[in-house]
Amino acid sequence: MTLRYIAIDWGSTNLRAWLFDNNACLDKRQSAAGITKLKGISPLAVLTEITTGWRDSNTPVIMAGMIGSNAGWKIAPYLPCPVAFTAIGQQLMPVTEQVWIVPGLSIEREDNINVMRGEETQLLGACHFAPSSLYVMPGTHCKWVTADRSNILDFRTVMTGELHHVLLQHSLVGAGLPEQQTNTDIFNAGLLRGIENPALLPQLFEVRAAHVLKALPAEFISEFLSGLLIGHEVATMTKQVARDTKASTHPMTIVGNPALAARYQAAFNHLQLSTQQVEGDTAFLAGIRSIAHALAN
Repeated sequence: MTLRYIAIDWGSTNLRAWLFDNNACLDKRQSAAGITKLKGISPLAVLTEITTGWRDSNTPVIMAGMIGSNAGWKIAPYLPCPVAFTAIGQQLMPVTEQVWIVPGLSIEREDNINVMRGEETQLLGACHFAPSSLYVMPGTHCKWVTADRSNILDFRTVMTGELHHVLLQHSLVGAGLPEQQTNTDIFNAGLLRGIENPALLPQLFEVRAAHVLKALPAEFISEFLSGLLIGHEVATMTKQVARDTKASTHPMTIVGNPALAARYQAAFNHLQLSTQQVEGDTAFLAGIRSIAHALAN
């Protein structure tokens, strides 16, 4: 059976669309019309424009991300964890004819209140390519997800990427800096500091002081700060999730952009922890594919 479908990753600032025929990608498009940038244009009008020439009345469209939030097209309710991987594709939110939004996931306990949108679709794909009991999903808000073969059990969110941006753009840490450059050695120095010293808050001002006293080249502040934050996150979270993760024969799985995943990989290497990687878009599209096939059946 030929299965033609459209996959949509619709976030706050961008929209990406792919046209598939079975497992073959026929076309892909991108738009800056994220849900915070619609400027009065309806989501239906945006969807119609970006899928022009792709659709007929029988072509399903499966969307994931912030389009299902309270600022999006229609709220796709969160599924509370623990939840079966298969339940994600079975509880889609219909928005118009042959168009659905993937639900998000939530945790609501005294010790953990959390939500995710978009990453659940990546998890669907990642568990096929690289099954694990722990998935680490770097990004603006990094997700640490515990699972077994059939279920998503729990997850935590760490705002490492956003904190890096805020400190550089809106605090004294980034004041007066020149254009930033990459430097692996400087990043690794920050990484080591973050891993070995659990007291993060005092070290943040030391980054500022190192710039002022010229102990750290001004053009590499971003790199050192990135290493410091990622190192602290990985050292802290691996200890926390170890208490909740059962022993597994699989290494932990990093899901995300290869360049950012490599930075987390460096931290795990330092801690001598075994990992495997799945590229974020590959995982997302595999997750949408599994949902599309479930809809067809």
